[in-house]
Order: sequence, then structure tokens, then C-alpha cells
Amino acid sequence: MQTQMLIGGKWLDGSDPNRIAVLNPANGDVIAEVAAGTPADATAAVDAADTAQRSWAATAPRVRSEVLRNCWQTLIDHTEELAGLITAEHGKPTADAKGEIAYAAEFFRWNAEEAVRIDGTIKTAPSGAHKIIVHHPPVGVVVMVTPWNFPAAMITRKVAPALAAGNACVIKPPKETPLTALRIGELLEEAGVPAGLVNVVPTQSSGSWFDAATEHRATRMVSFTGSTEVGRVLLKRCADRVLKTGMELGGNAPFIVFNDADIEAAVEGAIVAKMRHSAEVCTAANRMFVEAGVADEFTDRLAAAMGAMKVGPGTEEGVTCGPMINAGAIETIDGLVQGALAAGATAAVGGAPIDGPGFFYAPTVLGDVTMESPITKEEIFGPVAPVIPFTDTDTVIDWANDTEMGLASYVFSGDVARAMSVGERIHAGMVGINRGAMSDPAAPFGGMKQSGLGREGAHEGIFEFCETQYIAANW
Repeated sequence: MQTQMLIGGKWLDGSDPNRIAVLNPANGDVIAEVAAGTPADATAAVDAADTAQRSWAATAPRVRSEVLRNCWQTLIDHTEELAGLITAEHGKPTADAKGEIAYAAEFFRWNAEEAVRIDGTIKTAPSGAHKIIVHHPPVGVVVMVTPWNFPAAMITRKVAPALAAGNACVIKPPKETPLTALRIGELLEEAGVPAGLVNVVPTQSSGSWFDAATEHRATRMVSFTGSTEVGRVLLKRCADRVLKTGMELGGNAPFIVFNDADIEAAVEGAIVAKMRHSAEVCTAANRMFVEAGVADEFTDRLAAAMGAMKVGPGTEEGVTCGPMINAGAIETIDGLVQGALAAGATAAVGGAPIDGPGFFYAPTVLGDVTMESPITKEEIFGPVAPVIPFTDTDTVIDWANDTEMGLASYVFSGDVARAMSVGERIHAGMVGINRGAMSDPAAPFGGMKQSGLGREGAHEGIFEFCETQYIAANW
């Protein structure tokens, strides 16, 4: 298990003598201590990336493509090992961790194919005076800041298209889950990624680290996944250098169920949308809007399904809800639940932390929630499902849009035309119709409003890491 930081193809101790303690959230034990980078280390990493990127940008797209495909295969070959690291430092159940590796690896296979399809255009100017040639060179060095909830996938979703387009990157993984990031950096070099293209530098001083990395003249882009609050701060810092940015920020996803929906399918979809990866997902269903005619039935069935989930360490067989990331998360989740109960909601199941070692919260369904409840305004990021009855379609669409967030949304109805119509009126970058999962490397992932800028995945994703250059030519 690698615990040093990766800069320029070398494993180094951080300049900070105080190492980062990595905890197992299932029991609170320290499982490793990793090197802590300083602003000087961030600067060194950008230097290394800048040097490596120049020759990589000149490498033939087919060669880059083959390297990325090797990365896909290498990650797949190490699924068990990587899933074990994720479960150890994040706590998610083993099945979810393995699913994350399959998803994470797929970004390399998808972008291996996209690397040879960065299309440009050529046309004659309307005046006939010259030719207009447009192509898309790489940005250069990309600073990437990734979250703890998907220790592998939030890295590969950025690194794969960045490398495919001809860029280099400097990654600041979260201090909660750096082990997976470090191992991925190691595996990518084993798969043929040239030294210096992928640098992984954990830190305990995020603000000064970020400032040093982004003030470096070679840095041309920042790609961030995390909370909207932090995203706003980083955008302000990037503005000083007019850096290109990709921001995948918070969510507050509505999950709308109409009277004519297949309630069994809606409950199954709600479990997927709410509880996969232990509910610590930005696309998680946050507000369950259920038409009054089926609200009681849906609440009862969802409570039964949530109550039947096995909670425990992700390594235990049959566990479907692992621990939350730390004690602070438990405090935040319980504060939202208690606020909802004080405002008149009822707990159909759960409603409290689970005593014992580790950071566990009981899967919770809250009934009789109103739009005035504070829990409808915040991203819960935990296993809590507030159910809010509604009677009017226009009203529920207004409720769904009554948030500054606009990442994901879900609509369940037996009338697909109505479901599509409602989905089009919701201000969200992604809509699931009669399904609780939508993430796919071949689809554009991203949000509207304060849920982000840009898209990751799909054909659009690689162009986020490109510039657009116009050449006027005569011949």
C-alpha cells in the first residue's frame, strides 16, 4: 500500500512532517498514514506535469488511445485490490466498491475511443478570402480536486478525458480517502502513462496548496468535484488567473412519484437513487415528492425496504449500507432529521444514529414532511428519505425547482409522455424517467444552476479539456 506522494514519476515524502492519518469509518481505527504535501510540493507537481505534457501533447492520438485502453484493463485486473482499499478508507459495501471500479475503469475505455475523435472543421469564409480552420488543442496542465465519496471514479472521470486530449494533471485527493488515489496513480504508470503526466499530492493544507498550484503559470484549468460552498470559493480564486474551470457541485435531487406509477418499481428506484454507495452521492434522491393518492403506500413500502437493509462494515457479507465518512457527517445528518421531526414530520423507520464503534446512521424514512421543513433545503448526504405529499403537477414542479441546485432528478409515472414533459420542466442537468440510476461514461454528467459548470463523460466531456483554436489560411 503506497503512502508517499507521486510527483514526476517518483514516490516522495511530503514536505509537511505531519502525515495524514487515514481512518476506517467502520470502527474509527487508523489504517495508514500518508505523506502530506505543502504548497512547495504542489508547485513541484505542476512543474513535473508541465514538462511531461509537452511531449504527450505531441504524441499521436492513436498512441494515447492505446495507453488509455491499457489503463482500463489494468484497473479491471486490480478490481479486488482497489475495491478493498475503497471499503477500508471509505466504508462502502464491497459490492458497491467493486461497482465503482467497473465504472471508474470504463472512463478509460470510453476516452480511449474518444482520443481519436477530437474533430475539427474546415470551411471557406463567406467572403471567399480565406479558409477557416478550427481545431482543438489540449489545455495544458489541469489541477484536479476530488471528493471522498467516490475515491476512484471521481479521479478517472477527470483524468481519462484529460489524458486523451493531451493534457497532464496534478491531483489533490481528499485527506479522508487518499489511498485509492495513490494506488491508481501507481497503476496508471504501470499501464504505460508516462511519468509526470499524473501527479498525486495529498495535503492537510487545502487552501494554500490550491493557491500554489493555481498560481503556477503552467496551470491552465481546474476541475473540481465537491460541495457548492467550496466550489464558489475555488471559482473566485480561479478568476484571478482566468483559468478554465469544470465544476461538479452539490445536489438536492427531487424524486417525483405520480398516482399512476408502478409503486413497487418506484420503491425499488428510490432505494437505488437514495441508498447506493450508502447514500453519500451527489445525485442521491433528496426530496421524495409523492402524489397524495399513493403517498401512504409509498411511504410504508419504502420504510419496509429501508428498514430491511443490513447496516454494518462494508466488508461484512450482505451489508447494503455502510458507515458515514466521519463523526461530523453523523452530526449533520442527525441535525437535519431532528429539525424535520421538530417541524412536524414523523419517522416511519429509523431517525437516529446507531450506537457502537464507527459512524453509522439508521436508514430513515420521514413522513408528513412539508416544504417549510429545513431538510428540504439542504443536501442530506446520508440515508434519510423525506416524503412530501403533493396534489398538483404544476405545484410539484415548482417545489422541485425551489432550490439553487440542479444536478439530478427522477420522475416515476405510468404515463411516459407526462413523465417526459415533467422531466423537461425540471431545472436539472440529468433526469431519470422510471429509473433510479443514470450515471454512464457515455452520457454527459453535470448540473444546472449552482450544481456546476461543464460536463463530464460522453463526447462532450473530452472537449472540456480542450481549447478551440481558429487558423485563417490561404492556399
